[in-house]
Amino acid sequence: MGYTGVLVISIILIVIIILVSVLTTSKAYDYKHTVDPLENNPHLDNDDDPHKSEDKQP
Repeated sequence: MGYTGVLVISIILIVIIILVSVLTTSKAYDYKHTVDPLENNPHLDNDDDPHKSEDKQP
C-alpha cells in the first residue's frame, strides 16, 4: 500500500469522524430540557412557607 492508499484511508476516516460529530451535535440540540416550577423549589426563601425556621425572625 503506497502513499495513495494511506491518503484515501485518511480522508475516509476524516469524513466519518466529521459525520459522527455532526450527528451527535444535532442530536444534542434536539434534546428538550425541563425546568422545575418555582413555587415548589425548597431552596427559595418564601414568606408563606409554614416550615420556615423561627430564628430568622427578630
